[in-house]
Amino acid sequence: MKRRQFIQSSALSVVAVSSFGFIQFDGKKIIGDCETTTDILGPFYRPNSPVRTNLTIPGKTGFPIQLKGLVLNQDCTTPYKNDKVELWHCDADGVYDNATPAYDYRATGFTNEKGEYAFKTILPVPYDAGGGMIRPAHFHLMITADGYQTLVTQLYFSGDKNIEKDAWASADVAKNRILDVSKGTNGSNTMVFNAGLAKQLSMENASLDKLIGTYVPEDGSGSEVELFQSAGKLWRRNEVFGNSYDYLRENTFEYPGLHDGSYMRIHFEPKSAHGKMTIHTFPPGSEIQTKTFIKKT
Repeated sequence: MKRRQFIQSSALSVVAVSSFGFIQFDGKKIIGDCETTTDILGPFYRPNSPVRTNLTIPGKTGFPIQLKGLVLNQDCTTPYKNDKVELWHCDADGVYDNATPAYDYRATGFTNEKGEYAFKTILPVPYDAGGGMIRPAHFHLMITADGYQTLVTQLYFSGDKNIEKDAWASADVAKNRILDVSKGTNGSNTMVFNAGLAKQLSMENASLDKLIGTYVPEDGSGSEVELFQSAGKLWRRNEVFGNSYDYLRENTFEYPGLHDGSYMRIHFEPKSAHGKMTIHTFPPGSEIQTKTFIKKT
């Protein structure tokens, strides 16, 4: 599927799922200050990608590249072993595999004893996301580790002329994720991305199970909202998989980091006989938008 539906889908799906630490590796040592940096999830995340480190496909064109790096604990020093690293990106024609069982250019890997991960794949390309918006080439990453918050981010490539016109890639928080491609020790084209983990609140699965389901607008206008649980987090369904909400406190979940600076919160009424929830949207410089939903029985 081409990304022509990107703009239409973005209102529901392009968000940063959580905060995450970031550090850099200069080839000899770790440098940086664990700066928080995330990026939009995008509308086409698919869970359960195959466990593999080689994403290359025989017979398909593309510039070969190795993506590798370290994942460290919150102290930015101690390696985190056996955490899950999910990678996905478009092919050499700007197309994402959103439906086939092959999961082309999608993979799940795990860090080793030294906190290292590595994938062999091809360089993604810029593509027309619709309405004349050209997204720069980028990798999507989701990193999940027990006891820490989940990272959702994107990695961009130095020298891509489309970065300066892209709302996400040109943001100040993305400057440390515009990375160089260099020659590795084995002569391969290599990009290095290192990340430090950060803590967050979580909810037990039994509590989340009470919240999931389909909700209809209380006033009868608008679309239904489907909530489900995955990997211990609350998700809102979209056309491919969904969007993850962070738990804040007191039955409230947040969907942060929309590209325009807005964010969303879902609040559940625990004593409501009808399973009521309210979605608040906080646009910058405007009044809060509120809509109430009732859970289907």
